[in-house]
Order: sequence, then structure tokens, then C-alpha cells
Amino acid sequence: MTLERIAVGSTTEGANSAYLVDGRVLVDPGPPVDTAWTHLRDWLEASLEALTDLEYVVCTHWHADHVGLAPRIASAAEATCCLGHVDAPLLGAYRDERARRLERDAAALAAWGVPRPVIEELIDRDTPSPLPETTPVRRLHDGDVLAGLQVLETPGHTRGHIALLADEGVLVGDTVLPTYTPNIGGSDTRTAKTNPLKTYIETLETLEGVLERSTEGSEPRLYPGHGSRCERTRIHDIRTHHERRTERIRGLLEERDSATPWELATDCFGSLGGIHAKFGAGEVAAHLEYLEGAGAVSEVDGGKYTLSAA
Repeated sequence: MTLERIAVGSTTEGANSAYLVDGRVLVDPGPPVDTAWTHLRDWLEASLEALTDLEYVVCTHWHADHVGLAPRIASAAEATCCLGHVDAPLLGAYRDERARRLERDAAALAAWGVPRPVIEELIDRDTPSPLPETTPVRRLHDGDVLAGLQVLETPGHTRGHIALLADEGVLVGDTVLPTYTPNIGGSDTRTAKTNPLKTYIETLETLEGVLERSTEGSEPRLYPGHGSRCERTRIHDIRTHHERRTERIRGLLEERDSATPWELATDCFGSLGGIHAKFGAGEVAAHLEYLEGAGAVSEVDGGKYTLSAA
């Protein structure tokens, strides 16, 4: 099995990483901008005998910087567009699901204690991506095999995130990133009140188990959705980061006695606006839900949290 990486587009998390597997499967084609499209198309045309050699376009999750070019390249190559079954509707029925997402985001932000002017600004600035209103999408499930790639459900960053197990290692999307810790909580408000941090930690444990079983005698490899290859030790680093952040948020809550996720987010990260308001408040909410699940904090009236009695 051959695996080639191409850097396409760029975000605050670094260059998007698209992967071509065996000349048949394109993974995470990148954001829906013309410069990224031209770069990706030219690279594929130079790498393949014909663009129609491409059979599948697979996206690890629904975020626009990963699915943005999927409908366009799938159409041009006459390939099948694929996502995990939980995330698939957010591309497959983009127009309707986007409207639902905005309502869901606003409700989650309000529950986290974010001030109304900040919510209104965030929703107003959330402009539509240049995606079709609907796109035919094949829904993938855990354990499915697609052109030799095994599908692994890896929820956390989004509720329906998937990874793909290849001979060379695991294509992990945004589950593991080389220099940033993936946002948990704010990156997909469908995860609100589901203890997404616990889910994400379980995903990291699953990945470690997969690496142990599939890479015996070789160095484990992780191929992320941004940046270049990660080593397995990155999983430990991310878990340690979240352990430290959990303790910091617990300490900040102790100083305040009771607080909303938004109040603790401003304590933790400083002034927040735009998308960072959602990511910051959602991240803190995820840690509070994790602490609540462990019996360390309790939610009280007004969406505030307080330390549980010893």
C-alpha cells in the first residue's frame, strides 16, 4: 500500500494534509478555496494516469477545512464521497444541517453562560461555506473496509470523527495533531452534555491499542489532518495536556466558588471573541463535564458549577 501526503490550504492549525492511498483513495482533500482546488487537482493529475482512477474521497470529519473540496473532486473524478455515518449528514444535507447547527451552537453558548452580544456576533459571522446544498455521501461504520483501509470510529473532536487504518499506520484526521491539541467541546456542539472529554480520552486509548496490535516490529505512525507525521508519544503528550488543564480549571473554580464555563474560560484564556468564544467556552465545559462525571464538581442553578462536597 502506498501513501502520499500533500499539503493543501492552511489554517491556524497548520497546512491541511491530504493523503492519496494506492492512487485510489483521497483522504481529507482540504478547504473549499480555489487556490487549494487548483493545487490539489494539479497534484492529482500529475500523480494519476487519469483523475478517474480515483475511486473514493474520504473525509475524517465534517469540518469545512476537511470536506470543503470533497464534493468538487468527487464529481470531477466520478468518485464516491464518504464520511463516518454520524458526521455524514453535515455534508450530505449541508443547507439544512447548517441551519440546525447554528441553532444548536447558539443554544450551547447560552447554556455555557456566553453573553448574548458575543453569541450574536459569532452567529452573524458564521458565513456559509461554498458547498452544495446536498451531496451524495456513503456512510462509513466502525470496522468497514474501504479499498484496504479499515474504518475506526474516533469520536471526540467531532461526534462522528473517523480514522483509517492503513499498512503504514493510522490516518487520524484531527484526533491527534503534531503541535496543537484538538479542541474538544466547542468544535462540535452536538457533543454538549455527553462528556466529550471522556469520549476523546477513550478514543486516544483505542488508538494506542490499535497501534500496538498493527505495528508490531515497526515504529508506530500517525498521519494527521494538519502538519506532518506524528509519533505515538504525541498521544501521551495530549493526554497529559488535558490532565493539567482539568486540574487548572478545577483550581480556577475553587477560587470563584461557583462559575459558568464562560467565566472560567475567560479566566483560563483571557478575552475571547468570534470562533474562539465557542472553542474556549466549549473546551472548559468539556472539562467541567469530565469533572462532574468523576464526582468532583456539580452543576447548580444558572448553568454554574461548584466543587462537590468532600
